[in-house]
Amino acid sequence: MFDVAIVGAGPAGATCAAFCADAGLRVLLLERETFPREKVCGDCLNPSCWPVLERLGVAQRIRALAHGKLQRVDFVAIGGRRVSVDLPEDAEIAVKRSLFDQLLLTRAVEAGAEVRQATTVRQIAFARDAWQIGANDETLEARIVVAADGRNSSVARLLGALPRASKERVGLQTHVALPKDFGDRVVLQFLPEGYSGQAPVGGGELNVCLVAAPRDIEALKNWAAERFSLTREHSWRTITPLRRAPVTATHRRLFFVGDAARVVEPFTGEGIYYALHSGELAAAAAVASIRAGDDAEAARNYAAAHEQLYRGRLWVNRIARTAVLSPRATSLLLCAAVIRPAVLRALTAKIVGR
Repeated sequence: MFDVAIVGAGPAGATCAAFCADAGLRVLLLERETFPREKVCGDCLNPSCWPVLERLGVAQRIRALAHGKLQRVDFVAIGGRRVSVDLPEDAEIAVKRSLFDQLLLTRAVEAGAEVRQATTVRQIAFARDAWQIGANDETLEARIVVAADGRNSSVARLLGALPRASKERVGLQTHVALPKDFGDRVVLQFLPEGYSGQAPVGGGELNVCLVAAPRDIEALKNWAAERFSLTREHSWRTITPLRRAPVTATHRRLFFVGDAARVVEPFTGEGIYYALHSGELAAAAAVASIRAGDDAEAARNYAAAHEQLYRGRLWVNRIARTAVLSPRATSLLLCAAVIRPAVLRALTAKIVGR
């Protein structure tokens, strides 16, 4: 029997696995995909990520990966009006998720976690004082389960705990050749059809994200194809939902982390931070539960710490969602200088933790 089974090997799951294994727990990490793989993400790491990465001992290895250094943010209204905000030195970098996630998974393996890729969880139930996990063609046992399997969490769905999601928008993401003279900047661009976020990720590539209502997504893809000289066959990764209620744990030995726990507005640069930190918090709870033998106390402490993690920060995501839902109104405010650079600097400073 494993002490902890973690479903999902993204940043939240791999971080949790590494910390649990470092503490001497027997850890199983289950992943549906085969790494390396890309994910729909803005690819940005803000300064809040680095303390967790330092505690993992991988900060320098992350900085050694191909990445883009981001020195300013350009807010671009419909029609082209631009408001620029400089970022503090070394405030934020962008790195492809295929590289970032693979490194974190490697760290979990180095710590002693057992990793099984191309493994799909099809059943899960608590019986005989342990979680019974049906994955591929076998049943696995673990004292604790950590669900790190994203906004469409299979664990939550199988347990009947996945909230109903909003389908008002869809997100697309891809990497394209970095345009000449793009520079070391993030572009947050409002368009008649929706929104686009762009950030250089190193290696001569640019991360391009699109967000729109389902009826407008093809028009937004056509805009991107013209802007970045893409063929009609160019491949996009898709993500939905972009909004749903948080998941509430149904058992004292079950922890939800990252997007499986709470979906925040994408492409604001904070998603990876929430994933890393919640994974670390769940590891601490798992270790406390097993060592102290008090599942209820560990669950209460995790719930309180997880709530504190988001407290005071979610208003930024709500503002971002409002802006993306109303690109024309946001553009009018930018063009009329109602949204002034000082306001944008304050919002940006909140996201980058300065």
